[in-house]
Parts: sequence; C-alpha cells; structure tokens
Amino acid sequence: MATGTSNPFDLAPKLVTSFIDGQWVGDQGGHRIPTFYPGNGQIISELQEADANEVDRAVRSARRAFNDPKWSGMAIEERQSILCRIADAIDANAYELATLETLNAGIVRRDVLGRQVVRAAYNFRFFAEVISQQPGQVWQQNKDYLTFVTRHPVGVAALIAPWNSPLALASMKVAAAIAYGNACILKPSEQTPLSLARMVEIINEITPVGVVNLVNGRGQTTGSALVDHSDVDLIAFTGGTETGRTIMQAAGRRLKPAAVELGGKSANIIFADADQERALDGALVSIFSNNGQQCLAGSRILVEDSIFDDFVGRFVERARKIKVGDPLSDETEIGPIASARHREHILSYVDIAQSQGATLLTGGKALDRDGYYIEPTAVLAPSNGDRVCQEEIFGPFAAFVKFSDAEDAIRMANESQFGLVGYLWTQNVDKALRVSQAIRTGLMWVNTPMVRELRAPFGGVKDSGLGRDGATSSMAFFTEEKTTTIPIADVPLRKFGA
Repeated sequence: MATGTSNPFDLAPKLVTSFIDGQWVGDQGGHRIPTFYPGNGQIISELQEADANEVDRAVRSARRAFNDPKWSGMAIEERQSILCRIADAIDANAYELATLETLNAGIVRRDVLGRQVVRAAYNFRFFAEVISQQPGQVWQQNKDYLTFVTRHPVGVAALIAPWNSPLALASMKVAAAIAYGNACILKPSEQTPLSLARMVEIINEITPVGVVNLVNGRGQTTGSALVDHSDVDLIAFTGGTETGRTIMQAAGRRLKPAAVELGGKSANIIFADADQERALDGALVSIFSNNGQQCLAGSRILVEDSIFDDFVGRFVERARKIKVGDPLSDETEIGPIASARHREHILSYVDIAQSQGATLLTGGKALDRDGYYIEPTAVLAPSNGDRVCQEEIFGPFAAFVKFSDAEDAIRMANESQFGLVGYLWTQNVDKALRVSQAIRTGLMWVNTPMVRELRAPFGGVKDSGLGRDGATSSMAFFTEEKTTTIPIADVPLRKFGA
C-alpha cells in the first residue's frame, strides 16, 4: 500500500501467517488469535498460530540456508552489502512500518517514525560496520608453533521479540544474527505481529531464501516448540523475567547458549546539586516515553530530601499537562496501553500502593473513551520496600521515595531484584563516579536519559537478565571461536612402537 493512504488501517493485513522458506504460509486452518488496535479496542487483524509442525518447517528452512556455504561462508563485503540494503529498504518503508507498529502496539506514530524505525535501520548499518572491523587473535609465544583464533557462525538462532518495542528490539537481534552468517527464526509477541511481519517480508526481498523466517503464536505453543527444537542452536529473548526463566531452563536441557534481557525496576536518583530542570525533563522522559511500557523505565524516582517537595510538585504539574490521546496524531505525547489486560494490571497498582500507605499524587484512572488509555500516574511511597517500588508495573506509573544522602540512595537503588539500568543526576563529578559504580546494574546513565551506544554492552544483572547486546557482546554470542595450531618448525614427535 502506498504511504499516502488516507486510511492507515488499510495497511493492516487481514491475516498474518508464518513466513517460511521465502514465502507466506497458506491458511492452514489453525488457531486464530485476534490483534487489536489499542486506540479503540477494535480487532484489526488476526494471526494464525504456528504449531510444532510449522515451527519445525521454519527451523528446517533456516538449517538449509545455514548449511549453504554461499550464506554461512559469504565474504564479509557481500554480507555488508546485504545489511545496508536492508537498512535502505526499512528507510524506504518507514511510514508503513511505523503505522503498523502504532496500530498494533499503540505507540505514538511520530515517535515510532523518529526513533524506532530509525533505530531498526541503524541496527543493520551498525552491524555492517562491526563485521568489517572484526578482530583476530594470533599467538606466537611458543616459538615452534603458530596458533590463531577464527570465529564462525553458530547456526540456527531462535529470536523472540517483545510487544512493547517490536521493530527496534527485534531488528537488533536479526541484524546481529545474520551479520555473522547465522540463519534465524523470529517469533514476535502474539499481541504485536504486524510491523515485524512486514519487516521480515522486506528482509526476504534481499536475503537468500530461508535466512530469516517468521513464526507467530503464543509462548506456550509456538515459543515452546521453537526454544525446545533440537535443531535450534541458540536463543535470544527479550521479555518478562518469568518467561526468561522458562527459556533458560529449556536451553539448559539441550545445552544451548541463551541470552535473555528481562524486566527492570530502575532507580532514578536525583540529588539536590543536580541541574534541576534537566533532571525534571529526564525523569519525565524516562518514565513516560513509549507510553511508559519499557523495561528500562526510571520508575523508582529517588529524590534527595532537601528538594523533594519542590521536585515532586513540579513533576506532578508537568505530568498533568501531558497530552494523552490518539497515537496516530502528532500532537499526542502518550498513547494507549498495548492491551486491555495490561491496562488493568497497571491500574491495579493504584490500590496496591494505597493499601500500603502510598499517596496518589496524580492520575490513577482509565480515560473515559474507547481504547486502553490511562492517565499518567505517580504515587508517593512510604518505603522503598513497598510493592509499588519493587515490582515491575511496566506502564506510565512512577513511584517517588525520599533519600537523605548518597549512601542512602545507593542502598535503596540496590534493594531490588532487578538490575537493568539506573539513572543519576548530579553536578558533582566525584559523587557521580562513586554512586554510579556502587549501584548494581548493567548500565548507568548520568545526567541523561536513555542513550544507547550500540558499541557498548547492554544487558542486566540479577533478575534483569543474562548476556549482553552490543558490538563485541553480540559477536561473542552469535559466533563460536575455533583455535588452530600449526607447527612452524621441525618439531620432533615421539615414535610410539618404533
């Protein structure tokens, strides 16, 4: 459909099936799952769930593609060209991809166009650059031998993407997997299949048949068949912590490498000596962007006691002015929650918080209109140990807690089962260094919200996951090392039986 269509709903296919061996799977009459537009709650499409047999077809397709040396042994320059062409194709279809993501996930289309689609294209360009700089190792300390290390693709990768940011996060996994010569099967969330179905179709116009396949369905059906398939060599997953545990157990049974990026309950620490205006902007961005549905949200806002009342008051004033509405409108700042069920999950924490003595500062209610809209919400929590400060809510819902000094802030930040990211606002360099290094997270942002440097590792500790994305981290995960030793001198060998 041309990007200028007057009706964006025309871009949504009536039925989404699997994409295997370079083509859409026909209507197999399997289980159907409706997909909804969160903006009004109406069904806009259906997906056909892939059962174990369909997953097996996808895995066998990926295996054939991987076993073809024209792919797994392709010259780096040729693979770079493919990755760059994919990036160009994503750019060329940006409007369609962004609209499909908005229709399915409820993310504001302006933001999808400006960030998610841009990031998706950049992921492929980034790994095209990375593989051209892949280092090698040579050991010559033993004067009689030359030992060198080469890297080789692992094989068939199962890639499982979340519903909150499908394009940006799935494209990172696909780009990294195929950059190193693997073949893959992508499984989107059953809630948000539309943008990734189109992305896979675009990719298949450029890659050899079978390199990138797509299966759709629920975790207990399609996901389980995929991660437990004997011919899948490695698994990359982004999603909830409990699902991550299940995937790690399945991977462990078959001794498969698995990287899992899971939940978060990130502390956003604001000291009295911070640039207050910048810290306020950063706090609002870190909790309310992407409709609040992001694992790296700064959802626990820890504020130093001397500025607490003023900062919280200004935050609440700004939060009440946020424009909640139609995600297809450029005027909207926060769109609807991705599903009715998740909206109820988020709103349930208003009662939970108040039952533990929290004060509702703003929001806390669904909007009286069609769709899954809620007010931007914030509470004042009596203790960092309260559920609203310890459990991942995954929505536009902030909890404020007061701290007295740096040691108090560090203690509270570390009192969490999660450790994905952290935020820190201070103008004191010594304090910034000390506090940022004392907090147990995979990443710390100091005086800035949510900047991704793809060359650096990204991932969590504790219940926030295992493994990392990034230049060297992805290379380590999607390739295997081989050590080769060759004598360079006439080394005598022992003569058994001579």
